[in-house]
Amino acid sequence: MAIPLLICDDSAMARKQVKRSLPEHWEVDITFATNGVEGVDAIRQGKGEMVFLDLTMPELDGYGVLKSVKEEGHKSIIIVISADIQPEARERVMSLGALDFIKKPVDSKKLQNVLKNYGLL
Repeated sequence: MAIPLLICDDSAMARKQVKRSLPEHWEVDITFATNGVEGVDAIRQGKGEMVFLDLTMPELDGYGVLKSVKEEGHKSIIIVISADIQPEARERVMSLGALDFIKKPVDSKKLQNVLKNYGLL
């Protein structure tokens, strides 16, 4: 059964890059969101059991998405993919419930290693 996977990033190029970086035979049903508001709505609709989340987006940033998911009690597995690699950003997303943090641009081997490390592949 395919995993509902949400890729939430305001950059079309970044969304495509994340999609191309996914393991080749990983059974996922992909939904895209272009901002945090769309991302939270998709999670509420069950389209984001697993989420790849950018931090810097219009309308609602990645921190706001993490906060909403936590407050609403959703069980989404969220991996942040961001160019903001400051230690404070990593600490903040982890405290808000993110599973891990990957630096942009995403490297397919790094992404696959993270997924394997958490038993998601």
